[in-house]
Amino acid sequence: MDTYPVTAQCVGRFFRSDGKYLGRAYKDHLSGFRAWEQKDHASRWVLLEQNMGERLSIDETMLHHDLFTFLSNKDGHGRKGTLIAAVKGTTVAEVAGRLDNIPEESRKKVKEVTMDFSDSMMGIVKRSFPQAEIVIDLFHVIQLYGTKGLDAMRMKLKRANTTAVKREEREFRKKQEKRAKASARYRKTHKPRKSANGRRLGRPPKRKNEKFEPNKLSNGETMADLLTHVRYPLMKSPDTWTEFQREEMRLLFQMEPKMKTAFGLLCALRNIFSRNNDRETAKKKLHKWYKNVGNTRIKEIISVRDTIKSKEEYVLNFFNNRSTNAPAESFNSKIKGLRAQVHGVNDLAFFMFRCAKIFG
Repeated sequence: MDTYPVTAQCVGRFFRSDGKYLGRAYKDHLSGFRAWEQKDHASRWVLLEQNMGERLSIDETMLHHDLFTFLSNKDGHGRKGTLIAAVKGTTVAEVAGRLDNIPEESRKKVKEVTMDFSDSMMGIVKRSFPQAEIVIDLFHVIQLYGTKGLDAMRMKLKRANTTAVKREEREFRKKQEKRAKASARYRKTHKPRKSANGRRLGRPPKRKNEKFEPNKLSNGETMADLLTHVRYPLMKSPDTWTEFQREEMRLLFQMEPKMKTAFGLLCALRNIFSRNNDRETAKKKLHKWYKNVGNTRIKEIISVRDTIKSKEEYVLNFFNNRSTNAPAESFNSKIKGLRAQVHGVNDLAFFMFRCAKIFG
């Protein structure tokens, strides 16, 4: 339990013993938690300065109803020696104030810190690691374009379609009511005609409870269904689409040319990062991409372009060593996995002690 993220109940089942009793014994006697020097403040911050290195990652995650900022060492590879600091909060004052407890000499040795587009994370790194190169990795750039650009466009189209369908349904109901009133007036002044065999003549009456059906596309889906299903294919490369997704994307691009243009720009952006470009070549290609985005006049992706442009220097730092923030995301997943195994965090200080034991 000191080296693997397993619960006492899991160990108890394996050795056929009382897991609850083992958990209490481990916490109170076997683990050394009661004598841990950071026990008093562990629910607010934990600092393991001996794990400092030259290449770090910083990210935040939700823990015990609060956001915690985790600083990790990439050289730890998600195992022992990975966790450097865990601080409750994400503001510069809260986090950098705790990181200042690390000796300045160690902080100045940091050469690189990877992160996302968060302004608070950037402020923390600039204050605590002034000599470090800040890198915003390609995954967060693509994610930003997907969520703030393509997905925003998709949701805008979906809301417009929902409004149009509701308007069509209201008009359909009005026609129903108008037809019912006209039929009632006609019946008052005309007797129904019948044929020789007693069957009623004339066109069959419309049902009063006739159900409204929105227009269907060629694949049998409504536009709302299509816009729901294309959420994930929009973020994937066309090479990975299934036949069903390929048909849906064909219909979407046929009906909404702007979505096709925006998706093409996503593929162009992905190509800039996936190829082995040096920094100067990538910068030229990125500036050409900026111009192509501006020509579209689509405000959602123009907004994304402006965000990337404002932090272009840090985005281009990716091409120096092609470093990503994947180790931090992986480390966050392991923290969440441990939290899921223990079915939530009742004692935050003890949970942080276990994190320090396993990943520190």
